[in-house]
Amino acid sequence: MVNGLTSLPLLTLLTFSPLLGVLILLFVPKGRKRAIQIIGIAATLLPLILALTVYGIYDLVDKGASLTEQYAWISLPLNLEIASGIQSWSFNIDYHLAIDGLSLPLVVMTTIVASMAAIASLGITKRWKTYYILFLLLEVGMIGVFLARDLLLFFMFFEWTLVPTFFLIGIWGLMHREKAANRFLIYNGLGSALLLVAFVILTVTAGFTNHPDFPDGGHYIYSSNLNVIMDNLGSAAAYVNQADYSVFYLTSGMKTTVFVLLLIAFGIKLPFFPFHTWMLQVHAEAPAPVVMLHSGILLKMGAYGLVQFGAALLPQETASWATVLAMLGVINVIYGAVLAFRQRELRLLLAYSSISHMGFVLLGVAAMNELGIQGAVVQMVSHGFISALFFLLVGSLSERTGTTRIGELGGLAKSMPFLCGILLLAGLASLGLPGLSGFVAELLTLLGLYGTASWAAILGALGLIFSAVYVLRGVLAISYGPMDTRFEGLKDARLAEAIPIMVLTACIVLIGLFPSFVTAPIDNSVAHMIELFKVRG
Repeated sequence: MVNGLTSLPLLTLLTFSPLLGVLILLFVPKGRKRAIQIIGIAATLLPLILALTVYGIYDLVDKGASLTEQYAWISLPLNLEIASGIQSWSFNIDYHLAIDGLSLPLVVMTTIVASMAAIASLGITKRWKTYYILFLLLEVGMIGVFLARDLLLFFMFFEWTLVPTFFLIGIWGLMHREKAANRFLIYNGLGSALLLVAFVILTVTAGFTNHPDFPDGGHYIYSSNLNVIMDNLGSAAAYVNQADYSVFYLTSGMKTTVFVLLLIAFGIKLPFFPFHTWMLQVHAEAPAPVVMLHSGILLKMGAYGLVQFGAALLPQETASWATVLAMLGVINVIYGAVLAFRQRELRLLLAYSSISHMGFVLLGVAAMNELGIQGAVVQMVSHGFISALFFLLVGSLSERTGTTRIGELGGLAKSMPFLCGILLLAGLASLGLPGLSGFVAELLTLLGLYGTASWAAILGALGLIFSAVYVLRGVLAISYGPMDTRFEGLKDARLAEAIPIMVLTACIVLIGLFPSFVTAPIDNSVAHMIELFKVRG
């Protein structure tokens, strides 16, 4: 059974399965609201089933090695005249998908959050067909980002996510939706430009292999394949002949430049201070299901890229910049927490909370050890579920009350005990209560960091204290105290709301009680990365 499954192109099916829903929706009349909603939701369940299938068979394949699909895709023959004469070269882009311990938990989290956001989208009030088509296209890009193992293929999926996100914000957002969408596109477009420059430099300086017909060198195949680039960067011998024939050579200074480009490019998406202002508007203006995807998944693309394409490719530069990473992480944690405390608008409070919690990813990478990297990955998954749950609840509350201003809410637990009870649980998970997912992520990160930068670990722990203050203040102000008479007849959660709420809550509790669901798959990948740090750092 397992051998039969692994012989299928599971990763391709997983990545592009939402397109089946897009294809069906194209033939559904735009006025058939209920049919569109059912198809849109069902189309997100197929990648969820496939992701869980991959998770189930992952440990049984080659002792935990990653599943891989690789095919030649684009090949461009080149003749370049350089100092030693005319050499025949070719430039290749591979269709290369793979899943390892770092990407597996994120792919599963992505498909779960996407399915729950699709159910939450039942509250969308206009242009349902266009909405679900864009939603499913966005899911393809998000899954593809976590599976791509070719730098330029990764970049294509990374860019793929920009267009549907832009329209989902700009069409279905709140009053200032167009401004938020434009700022999203400008900032992320800048990050993408920097990312492309970094990837091109890596490809033309470290993506070379000798042409099989000319093993002595002089004739090269250049590709953006991650494995080829990683092997060459890790082998000083790889450059011995290549430097004699090629004008392209990755010096130590260029490596630092590439690392800084990657740090800024992925830092904008993460985001870290001071490249965070665009995210505030997106969280404030986008519809709640879209913010579930944005805060829960899209931010993690930046964090994942920093680990998989930054630290793994350039461990020596990562080690050299570890103090800077720790400082950026501490700034995010404390700055986000302090600004969250000052907010009177629930959406902005959660936006600054996301900035604070994503700072722990930077701290985990800065630790440069197994506990730290594990903590960073668990934090990505944990925050993905927690933030998605928060904004699902925000959507439910704002639909009923017409506001998300904390000062206008209060005493809602009397009429909506279920929603407010889950809001409290999400808050406790966010501040790191033992038994919930946030505790595991932050504990691993701080333990890993304490051995390499104790000052940053102490300041990070201080940020958790601030986190407890603003979370409890916001949650208690909404749930308890005097209630406005306008809200006395409000109904608690409907079934369509309760299902995604309970699924996300179950994930948060499950990771908190049994963290091995996340940590077990990543052990081999993290151990391999740490070996790279030791050998090449």
